[in-house]
Amino acid sequence: MTDSLKTSDGLRGPGIFLAQFIADQAPFDNLANIAQWAASLGYKAIQLPTLDARFIDLQRAAESQAYCDELKAVCAEAGVEISELSTHLQGQLVAVHPAFDELFDDFAPAHLRGKPAERTAWAIDQLKLAARASQRLGLTAHATFSGALVWPFVYPWPQRPAGLVELGFAELAKRWLPILDCFEQAGVDLCYEIHPGEDLHDGASFERFLEAVNHHPRAAILYDPSHLLLQQMDYLGFIDRYHPRIRMFHVKDAEFRPDACSGVYGGYQDWVQRPGRFRSLGDGQIDFKSIFSKLTQYGYDGWAVLEWECCLKDARQGAAEGVAFIERHMIEKTRKAFDDFAGVSADAASNRRLLGLPEA
Repeated sequence: MTDSLKTSDGLRGPGIFLAQFIADQAPFDNLANIAQWAASLGYKAIQLPTLDARFIDLQRAAESQAYCDELKAVCAEAGVEISELSTHLQGQLVAVHPAFDELFDDFAPAHLRGKPAERTAWAIDQLKLAARASQRLGLTAHATFSGALVWPFVYPWPQRPAGLVELGFAELAKRWLPILDCFEQAGVDLCYEIHPGEDLHDGASFERFLEAVNHHPRAAILYDPSHLLLQQMDYLGFIDRYHPRIRMFHVKDAEFRPDACSGVYGGYQDWVQRPGRFRSLGDGQIDFKSIFSKLTQYGYDGWAVLEWECCLKDARQGAAEGVAFIERHMIEKTRKAFDDFAGVSADAASNRRLLGLPEA
């Protein structure tokens, strides 16, 4: 394992999510090259998408310990480790409303396009492979999306018929429960990124899903404050409420500047014109000092992983700046109280005297 900044309770970093950087040109064209690039910037870990065999063959990783050892060796030689695997796109395909069939077909292999049922079965199998691959790689958490059956009805007009949402979440749970059981067998937390466009897009929808899957111990949260800010949620209070289920962390910035033209829904505008925009770290409005403080307070045991998504700044600049930003916010949790120097000796008898109580 490479050296990384690590708090006493387990907060590690910096890591980087590779989905937005993978390309056909070096150094973004294979695992060895991109690992060396990440390490050269100062990253200690890479979060690895699983749809591109140039970086990981998911089925082979699920079946072969020797292959997983090779992947780890490639990363170690470069100077990084794998923090988590990601099946965001496969998870999206576990549940797709027919309105989005054609748009999401591009996430699936070509021979499954236009075949929703077969595509769903393939996606579920991909998640099960990811559980076993994560176990072989020695990982403890995995990133994904929930998919969406109810999302087209998120705004309550026309009025939703009684039972529609409940049925949608019951079906979502039916598809995910066997996957969650696989992750339980593998000893890996399945972390849903709370994200608009997914049925799990805020705390209320996550709670509804959690109830539908019987509070499954492996149903966890990938915390990304940018998606909460753009929904105008209390992203700090979210940590207070859901910290027992937060097992992954994307360090991603955003800003929300409503005006007389548009607001949360964005008016069908592109990202530059929208009031809510993702930004590179430090360029937005997210209070990361408070986020890192709360995660440290609650003993978050996982990686702080940069996800670059910015409509203005180039990806390479954002990645280069992200290392120092995350390092600057890491907290080494104190091992003693600040006023220990003034501590006084105590025992049961003296405590009773101080309270004016008779001897026991």
